[in-house]
Amino acid sequence: MNDSSWGAPQGTRYRGTPEMRAAPAGPAHDVHDAQQTRPMPNVPDVPDAGRDAESRDDRSGGPARGGGPLFRDEMPQEPMSTPLPSPPQKKRAGRDLRAAIGVGLGLGAVVVASLFVVKALFVGVIAAAVVVGLWELTSRLQERKGINVPLIPLAAGGAAMVVAGYLQGGEGAWVATALTALAVLVWRMTAPPEGYLKDVTAGVFAAFYVPFLATFVAMLLTADDGQWRVLTFLVLTVVSDTGAYAVGWRFGKHKLAPRISPGKTREGLFGAVAFAMAAGALCMEFLIDGGAWWQGLLLGVGVAASATLGDLGESMIKRDLGIKDMGALLPGHGGIMDRLDSLLPTAPVVWLLMVLFVGSG
Repeated sequence: MNDSSWGAPQGTRYRGTPEMRAAPAGPAHDVHDAQQTRPMPNVPDVPDAGRDAESRDDRSGGPARGGGPLFRDEMPQEPMSTPLPSPPQKKRAGRDLRAAIGVGLGLGAVVVASLFVVKALFVGVIAAAVVVGLWELTSRLQERKGINVPLIPLAAGGAAMVVAGYLQGGEGAWVATALTALAVLVWRMTAPPEGYLKDVTAGVFAAFYVPFLATFVAMLLTADDGQWRVLTFLVLTVVSDTGAYAVGWRFGKHKLAPRISPGKTREGLFGAVAFAMAAGALCMEFLIDGGAWWQGLLLGVGVAASATLGDLGESMIKRDLGIKDMGALLPGHGGIMDRLDSLLPTAPVVWLLMVLFVGSG
């Protein structure tokens, strides 16, 4: 906005007061200054109720009648009501508990039915879980890291490793593992050489991480009381996870490994150990031939430690991949690998302690 817009309209003469009209004209620079001065427009006089009231108060010494506040800010304000504090929020689980419990009970029924009906049927359940877990793992590696692991030789070799562990024990499992690794190396040669090293390295890692560790579950099953050994292994692992979740959710304050899994707490670890020790003492005393309750206490400590480390290990993998779950096949749980994370590293620990405590038969 320029200065001319502030002046009076052209052709209109600003008269001013009589004193201003009577004053002699000054020098040229006064005229110039007058031209630069922005004249005030004529505003009709409006009586100010507040000011008149104040003047009447000053003259009469009494309060004014009918006066109002001069400024809007002086208007009387109603007292602001203090907002009520919001009620404390209840802790909520990060997953759908109803779905998780329903799926867990369904899986438990399948496992128990196959375990106590025909041993070979349970071996098939292990092999199926291994194949699905390998599919989830290799799919996430390809999506997030561009690592193309040969799934066909890996899945076929993984199932063969589980069957070999059940039929031939540890020696059969080692031979099947070596052949699976060799099959991955050869199969990958049919593709271009770019990325060969990272692809086969990830393939060998997957072979040891999923099917090789799962063969120890099949080896537990070969004993005369193999069903009860496998059931003890499953119960202790589930109880350890449940104890860690329940105690950590209710009392957890100190982080266990915040850089890897921020949700895990030291209090949750203590809960896992306590629950697993109690379950281990009961299982070794009443389910395992020749077992003792004190052996169950040691078994519970080993299960809680291995299950926690396995859970942290997969959390490390998922953080590197930038994902929350390995899959979405199990509502409330994620994928098969999200359920195998604590079971896989616990299997060799339980197998070894069972052999030390009660033998392999």
